[in-house]
Amino acid sequence: MMPQTDDPNTTAAALRTHGWQVVPGFLSDGTVDALAAECRALDAAAALTAASTGRGGARTTTAVRGDRTRWFDDTALSAVQQTYWHAMQTLRETLNHRLLLGMETLEAHYALYPAGASYARHRDRFRDSDARVLSSVVYLNREWQADDGGALRLHLPDGAIDIAPVGGTIVLFLSDEIEHEVLPARRERLSIAGWFRRREVASTGLANP
Repeated sequence: MMPQTDDPNTTAAALRTHGWQVVPGFLSDGTVDALAAECRALDAAAALTAASTGRGGARTTTAVRGDRTRWFDDTALSAVQQTYWHAMQTLRETLNHRLLLGMETLEAHYALYPAGASYARHRDRFRDSDARVLSSVVYLNREWQADDGGALRLHLPDGAIDIAPVGGTIVLFLSDEIEHEVLPARRERLSIAGWFRRREVASTGLANP
């Protein structure tokens, strides 16, 4: 597994060379706790919904994934969501400067996985769109233990690696190249899934998300 670092030059180099990187401490403990509390409060108010696959009118809820989600509205962000959004936009600008990826926008949602829930192996780019460039997952799980499970498994050319969902960590990977899955956890698992997008150009033959 490659070194974990918060240095933007190292992150950009890792994405260029390997297509993925892990950045610990991307968000502070206080921000992680506030985001986790908001996610749980939304779930308690039935404001999270069963996740689906596909997009638009073709979205379907299946056994492929077992999380509950709520999309962020960038025109009505809560105070703590604004902290996350600002950090992500700063990251987007940094990576665009170093890698010339042409990423223009961000889409993101809370994802709450109840104990035992998972998400089957998939890619994040749609068959009919190449807009998603870089996928991200920011973890909101404080004091996560190795035996809690719930790892993100990246399927790489030289074999699979598992990344524990430790609070504050962000995982970045190329949306069109890296298949991945979420393994079942023994406790509730919280995260924010996000995608940096470029201007959409219709295309075919790409994998489902």
